[in-house]
Amino acid sequence: MKRKTFDKIVTTVGAGLAAFLFVIAGLANWGASFASDSVSSQLEAQLITFPAATGNSAESADVTAYFKEHGGKLMTTGKDAQMYADHYIAFHMSKMPTYSEAADAARTATPDKKAAADATVETVFKGNMLRGTLLTAYAFGTLGSLAGYGAIAALVGGLLMLVLTLAGIVHIRRTPEHATI
Repeated sequence: MKRKTFDKIVTTVGAGLAAFLFVIAGLANWGASFASDSVSSQLEAQLITFPAATGNSAESADVTAYFKEHGGKLMTTGKDAQMYADHYIAFHMSKMPTYSEAADAARTATPDKKAAADATVETVFKGNMLRGTLLTAYAFGTLGSLAGYGAIAALVGGLLMLVLTLAGIVHIRRTPEHATI
């Protein structure tokens, strides 16, 4: 096989790979932006503000600092949602029965305690649903961040392949016609 023919094949494959990586970078960047914007707009619409403290005296110093720094601010990111769900709601819900326990107690409650038992079920349900929803926002925010890193990696890979493709074109021009592999 002639060297120039081989170089043309490799260079063409490199150009195709560069184009493919640029498309992947664009799509991953779009996905990252979509996830970030969606999480942010959905959280902002709920108008959830951070308390300055969780009320948990046993929490780690980084959790205390996070709440102190974000106290009074609106929740806008997946990380905010995760911190609020795992360190504020979870702490306060830990003092409550599980949903199953509360529902069982409500089913067997005497008529004079039925209203209080039903209120406990409602509180536990709402707390668990809010926590689950916030952790879903965190998951989507994390996936968006990963897509952003993937976009950067694909862009760097595409640029590298573009440089190698250009080097291949230069090499093709310098290779003698009679050279073989």
